[in-house]
Amino acid sequence: MLQIEIDNGSGFCFGVTTAIKKAEEELAEGKTLYCLGDIVHNGMECERLRRLGLITINHEGLRQLHDVKVLLRAHGEPPETYELARRNNIEIIDATCPVVLQLQKRIKRQYDTNPDAQIVIFGKSGHAEVLGLVGQTESKAIVIENIDDVKRLDFNRDIYLYSQTTKSLDEFHSIIDYIQRHISSNAEFHSFDTICRQVANRMPNISRFAVRHDLILFVCGRKSSNGKVLFNECLRVNPNSRLIEGPEEIEPAWLDGIHTVGICGATSTPKWLMEKCRDALLMIG
Repeated sequence: MLQIEIDNGSGFCFGVTTAIKKAEEELAEGKTLYCLGDIVHNGMECERLRRLGLITINHEGLRQLHDVKVLLRAHGEPPETYELARRNNIEIIDATCPVVLQLQKRIKRQYDTNPDAQIVIFGKSGHAEVLGLVGQTESKAIVIENIDDVKRLDFNRDIYLYSQTTKSLDEFHSIIDYIQRHISSNAEFHSFDTICRQVANRMPNISRFAVRHDLILFVCGRKSSNGKVLFNECLRVNPNSRLIEGPEEIEPAWLDGIHTVGICGATSTPKWLMEKCRDALLMIG
């Protein structure tokens, strides 16, 4: 008998839950609502909301809109987006995650205080959250994705290091160690642990979950930055881990000789999707 467990700690984080709830409330009133970018990095959840009426647009599309409502997702936006909305008489439904919003404010304060210092953001270049953070510095912040990128910094100048909220805590500490070893005695270095604890705490939790099962199905959109980090942790402790976007990707051959399956996901993975994967397993089993 195949045993299946869905990880209770997986699923939407607070920021994503809030954004989706705001979208559903507006749509329930029959109002036209646009969303700037995918509301969450999960294609099936985006499709569910599209069927409810949510219209996803990009920044070019935003420039063409006037006198409408636009939802800003949890990732946050740079100041230019708010300025454009003001000019075009667009009503903003702001669902920026409070953790991200606080980080934006901290970076802006630091930039305004010392615009000549190097403001460095450990994050994924081009990621929506990172674009919003860089925007607080008139696009002068330096984005680093790994240790190799750190070597591009000027260690003779002050460095203020921040992190995208969903990055790996271990990687962040490695970057701090490298900068501390190389910073000039004439320069200042300050690091700020701005990684969301709701996300960071999932690492040890998902590690304990993954090691308990013969097979792990990690359900998430392949664009999810947070999903990649968590899936790699599953893979590290349990090599028999598979990343899938939905139940249709499950291969029956994966279940050969398997007694227990654990289903988990990213902060962008809806619970209903993990449950659909469970149901598909039961049908196969």
